Amino acid sequence: MNLFDQLSGNGQPIAVAPVCSRKGCRASATWELLWNNPKIHTPERRKAWLACDEHREWLQEYLEQRGLWRETKAFETPAGGNPGTAEVL
Repeated sequence: MNLFDQLSGNGQPIAVAPVCSRKGCRASATWELLWNNPKIHTPERRKAWLACDEHREWLQEYLEQRGLWRETKAFETPAGGNPGTAEVL
């Protein structure tokens, strides 16, 4: 039994809804901002930040100013319901 099983109280993992990557924001994610750092990542590698409608533009500008932004697209939870992880800025 792992920690998540213990916390859920019923032996099932706790579902975590994907939230915005903006520090302190707990709004549901509706956008996925794909980026990479060309100094340390291969060109095809993509990292992702999730964003709510309010913070999408702010996060995209942050990445663009640093030459890291590659693409913004609507966020869709992967099949199986596991949203994975996103980095918090």
